[in-house]
Amino acid sequence: MQLLLGSNSPRRNELLSQMGFDFKKVSIECEETFDNVAVADVAKYLAEKKSKAYTSLSDEDLLITADTVVIQGNNILNKPSSVEHAKQMLKMLSGTTHFVRTGVCLRTLDQTIVFDSLTEVIMDELTDEEIEFYIQKYNPFDKAGSYGIQEWLGLNKINSINGCFYNVVGLPCSQLYKRLIDDFGYAK
Repeated sequence: MQLLLGSNSPRRNELLSQMGFDFKKVSIECEETFDNVAVADVAKYLAEKKSKAYTSLSDEDLLITADTVVIQGNNILNKPSSVEHAKQMLKMLSGTTHFVRTGVCLRTLDQTIVFDSLTEVIMDELTDEEIEFYIQKYNPFDKAGSYGIQEWLGLNKINSINGCFYNVVGLPCSQLYKRLIDDFGYAK
């Protein structure tokens, strides 16, 4: 069985490699819209939507797609569209508890499994200067919620988390591993 990773995320690529899997990256064009989807279901919805957009699946393929969203209150914070948008998101998250949910879709021609993981993140207060520094130095424009927990902000301003750290990076690795083995019989 050939594993396919349908993601442009360098972090997901790195995590799947670190998990010891051989895989092929595939490009998927998919608009990440989610009108009228409940906040708790958005990550799973987008992961499955990306999977369905890939039409070249063969008998031997197992496709992995994922989507990570940051949830503050009842708001979904996706990737920022500008510097101002990133500043606005980081100010919303500053000094609060928020949630990161990653949805994952595993699909063969015969079977589709969609699951998600939720992690609670407690962030310390961010000053305007810290926000400016982070945006300038770390370019958070490809990250949900405008930050990466594995970078400066996570190292210095994340007080604690409850749940899977790698889920916040973009892939709930232990859950993914278990699903690949138990549900698809994927052997390393």
